[in-house]
Amino acid sequence: MSVAIFGLLASIGWGFADFGGGLASRRAAVVGVLFGSQFVSLLVAIPIVALAHEPSMGARDLAIALGAGALGASGLALLYRGLSVGRMGVVAPIAAVLTATLPVLFGFATQGAPSTVAIVGIAFAIASVVLVSRSPASADGRSSGLWYGLAAGAIFGTFTIAVAQLSDEVVLSPTLLIRVGSVSAIGAWILVRRPPWRVPRGMWPALLAIGLVDMAATAVYLTAIQIGPLAIAAILASLYPVATTVLAAVVLSERVRAVQAAGIVAALVAVALIAGSSPG
Repeated sequence: MSVAIFGLLASIGWGFADFGGGLASRRAAVVGVLFGSQFVSLLVAIPIVALAHEPSMGARDLAIALGAGALGASGLALLYRGLSVGRMGVVAPIAAVLTATLPVLFGFATQGAPSTVAIVGIAFAIASVVLVSRSPASADGRSSGLWYGLAAGAIFGTFTIAVAQLSDEVVLSPTLLIRVGSVSAIGAWILVRRPPWRVPRGMWPALLAIGLVDMAATAVYLTAIQIGPLAIAAILASLYPVATTVLAAVVLSERVRAVQAAGIVAALVAVALIAGSSPG
């Protein structure tokens, strides 16, 4: 039950952060939105981690966290770009399919399969993101953003496998270092390529909120994979497109078709099944 709750909370947090990042990227440069949200949230996280009493991280954990940060930044850049030029109800679910599939396969190979009920729940979860991603061409000519979703999903799937290799004794410290790696990667890209990146001053509070929610979701996900099977945590965390799609429908009036509504229902069934199962 605990891993199900934490995995679901991570999905909600990432869904809200992705919606906010995609929406902000329609008003400012993607690189600027990404760097700003990551940087300002890092400034807030530093004193919090400094006050925490966690064991020191070894060299292996340091390398994994920093590398995962660079992966996360790359995936978010592709995702935010896709959400800004494509349809949120398509890009996010497509990314989620790969985000879920890669760590689930890895978890099955390294940790064994969970209970039968949990496997049925995983099937419902995968069906959910497939159904939610079914969407016709946009009436305003906006592209689907399919390829951005595929690329982002592949990177996010690798990210989730990487962070699963972190030691179980630490959560806040690797969360901070993941953000350090992310900010460093984006900053290096800006210095080398010099793309437009400045954002309007009035957007900084929103960027702070986006970054904090995203970082909190990452910390919750790290907790989930420490207390339960990777396959369970990853599949529940990958339900983040449901939150993004619902927000897009409510805020942006993107139409939710019957097949997408069925996907949302399938997601709820998946959560119920996985939360009620006992890992095998």
